Amino acid sequence: MDIHPATPDRWQDMETLFGPRGASAGCWCMWWRLSSAEFERNKGAKNRDAMRKIVASGGAPGLIAYVDGQPAGWCAIAPREDYPWRARSRTLKPIDDRPVWSVS
Repeated sequence: MDIHPATPDRWQDMETLFGPRGASAGCWCMWWRLSSAEFERNKGAKNRDAMRKIVASGGAPGLIAYVDGQPAGWCAIAPREDYPWRARSRTLKPIDDRPVWSVS
């Protein structure tokens, strides 16, 4: 298995992994990045476009796993501040202001 950051040149691999419906009913791994209302409005193509912008910006919002050269897995990982949903959560909100990363 090889693991690489999700970069613009790997966008097609993300589309392969997430499939035509965007993985979990149009999520495109945007759940933690949006309010609940925004997420519901953006399910599908809008979430895909938002994730594509993040990847195109060089943000590398996660890691892609490859088996025999084919995309086989995904792990979202980013600085905590990239996941505003968590900051609003009673149980997941930050307990300090230290710069940490989150794996969703």
